[in-house]
Amino acid sequence: MLQDLHPPAPASGARAGGDASGDGGAPYLRWMRFAEGDTERFGTLEGARVRIWHGDMFSHPRRGDRTVALADLRSLLPVQPSKVIALWNNFKALGAKLDLAVPAEPLYLVKTPNSYLAPGGTIRHPGGGVKVVFEGELGIVIGRRCTRVAEDDAMDHVFGYTCANDVTVADILNRDPSFPQWVRAKSFDTFCPFGPVVATGLDAQALRVRTLLNGDVRQDYPIADMRFSVAQLVSRISQDMTLLPGDIILCGTSIGVGSMKPGSTVEVEIAGIGRLSNRFE
Repeated sequence: MLQDLHPPAPASGARAGGDASGDGGAPYLRWMRFAEGDTERFGTLEGARVRIWHGDMFSHPRRGDRTVALADLRSLLPVQPSKVIALWNNFKALGAKLDLAVPAEPLYLVKTPNSYLAPGGTIRHPGGGVKVVFEGELGIVIGRRCTRVAEDDAMDHVFGYTCANDVTVADILNRDPSFPQWVRAKSFDTFCPFGPVVATGLDAQALRVRTLLNGDVRQDYPIADMRFSVAQLVSRISQDMTLLPGDIILCGTSIGVGSMKPGSTVEVEIAGIGRLSNRFE
């Protein structure tokens, strides 16, 4: 929803409209895509208005002179990924709770494009008596084509960060003991909401992820607890596959994952980015 585009104060190391001391010293901006009438555009939030930019969000975008009222726009997915990669067992606290061995390398799956859902969109129950759970996560948004990059160079390929909900049908995962069904369980239609914006100039290590179910906080955990840092994730995954501008790496989740009942509202909130809100029906 558009009201959720007004985030809490930026995390330490960033300030609105100025230079940030976070990832790469990029300016703190909140990028979004939106529909103005029948026209799709992109721009940056400036209070209750959006400044329209031109060209390519990832390659020398041109700042426009015109702003429009946020209330007059329809929010879209902030980027259009070719793929979303989701991490497993990347937070120490959850790994310890589940008694999971420390992975030697990032463990991940892919969420398919049919699962992508815009802010304010409705997460649809797939039917039957299955248990559907929320997983609030930080999303790393890639800004430059990324193939086999070194860890020291990885942050040069990160555009910014977004909020995400890695929705999962929990009881499908191990339904067949011969084959864990990770992609199926996590790729039903509408099972990957993300947004409402992509924020640049934030220090990921300073961020916290809060997930609220019907207004009650269910998750509140620090990104600093990740096993693999942002730079390590980007570098190591890029050894396996080329990452393209707009692609998203979901960093994994921590303690507090829970089930949703139809009629619930789930929100993922990260200071400096905003609040991703979706209804579950």
